[in-house]
Amino acid sequence: MSFHFAVCALILTALTVSLCAEQKITQDDATKAGEIRIFKRLIPADVLRDFPAMCFASTRCATVEPGKSWDLTPFCGRSTCVQNEENNTKLLELVEDCGPLPLANDKCKLDTEKTNKTASFPYCCPIFSCDPGVKLEYPEIGRDNDKKSVE
Repeated sequence: MSFHFAVCALILTALTVSLCAEQKITQDDATKAGEIRIFKRLIPADVLRDFPAMCFASTRCATVEPGKSWDLTPFCGRSTCVQNEENNTKLLELVEDCGPLPLANDKCKLDTEKTNKTASFPYCCPIFSCDPGVKLEYPEIGRDNDKKSVE
């Protein structure tokens, strides 16, 4: 049993590294659900050799059919197995999470009374309270800021 745990831990580590790598964001930087920012990005799905038509959910150590979702506990997020429209033999993973933390701002603090780290996604995302008139700023991630010139 400990061997299976070690394999799942190794796969979970690989997933974490791949999620931290540069990824394509499929919509605007984020959509808002009240005070909660939800980031969405599409990444290549992990697939096991013996189950090529299913996504591998490393946080659950299980396979998932296209169209089905799973939570990313112990992280705050959710993933969905998606069939690639351009190439039916490839699967994608739609990852939804809280995105990056805002840039440091002395006039904004994490609201520990409103933030519930153990709640289901998206209610586990951090909520910040700022002084009146102050807006949080977030780092730019995954955006193509290069402008293509027309010759």
